[in-house]
Amino acid sequence: MPSTPEVSVVVPTFARPALVSRAVRSALAQTVTDIEVIVVVDGPDEDTGKALAEIGDPRLRVVELPGKGGAPNARNTGVREARAPWTALLDDDDEWLPTKLAAQLELARSATVGSPIIASRLINKTPRAEFVMPRRLPEPGEPICEYLTLRRGLFHGDGFIQTSTIMAPTELLRRVPFTVGLRRQQELDWTVRAMSHPDVDLLIAAEPLVLWHQDEDRPRISLSSPWEAQLEWLRGIRPLITPRAYAAITMSIISSMAAPTRSFRVFRLLLAEARRHGRPGLVDYLTFLQIWLLPPQLRHRVRDRILGRGRRGGPASPGRSASTEADAGRRAPGGAATDPAGTAAGTSTGTAGTAGTAGIGADVRR
Repeated sequence: MPSTPEVSVVVPTFARPALVSRAVRSALAQTVTDIEVIVVVDGPDEDTGKALAEIGDPRLRVVELPGKGGAPNARNTGVREARAPWTALLDDDDEWLPTKLAAQLELARSATVGSPIIASRLINKTPRAEFVMPRRLPEPGEPICEYLTLRRGLFHGDGFIQTSTIMAPTELLRRVPFTVGLRRQQELDWTVRAMSHPDVDLLIAAEPLVLWHQDEDRPRISLSSPWEAQLEWLRGIRPLITPRAYAAITMSIISSMAAPTRSFRVFRLLLAEARRHGRPGLVDYLTFLQIWLLPPQLRHRVRDRILGRGRRGGPASPGRSASTEADAGRRAPGGAATDPAGTAAGTSTGTAGTAGTAGIGADVRR
């Protein structure tokens, strides 16, 4: 292995040896071969160690943490271990297409800022269909926080970013580490904080370069996870986002977590929060009302009927399923592509995760 690889790949994992082996092999199969792959095991895990040892590639390094600290902590540990000028993140249950790093390095050469975040579209693989996300790329001058959170329809957003698509300068990932202890919205939180630096911009490769699997039977964070903690997080980043984005997150993502309480007090609190500190639009109000007034299963049926979602078929194209235009899905952590009904979406490491804003690839597979 060269003394200084071109790209370091960081893969957090715990207790999913078959999945992480698949992810690692997809990284090692990149057309860019001058890489190192750092798997950070989030606590003692003998089975994962054995599975990774069988891969037998000198570019692979395994770092085992003494105890569980969650996905953000594992990612930060991997970034500290990275030796390359670029670090790419890969969740343990996702895969990269072979040209992923090559395409991103090529896009990075067109960057006009010192610390560009290079993301890409992905193929969202579900039991029923395949979607290419995001539906569109950011428009010139569009605030990234609005691109990732505002929606133009009741059942989908247009913007999206997910952990396994992100490649960024190693120095930036050290300067702006992931927030340890944050269970959801990890990508949104990191992207917003990174974008607050004047030398940072977001570039998204137009072609899908990542396979985002959502069809395995794996543990998931409950969609009724404490909404209070997410509201506290949102209040903390309020200076970094626009009023429109603040309203969208409050009325869509946090409301989808809080709606199972069926509490009129919470309903009024979140509505007041969005109006006091945000600037809601008509779609925000309609989204908010359907989240609180329609049972989740009914919302899912209405969404699927409107979007024409069906069984998985042929190849997907940007913003469309194999057979019809689809929503930007949500693995429930973080950005404008999520479904207001709160279906699971997101990044995954088997430890902690993000969840559900309209367009961030967030989590719930923990």
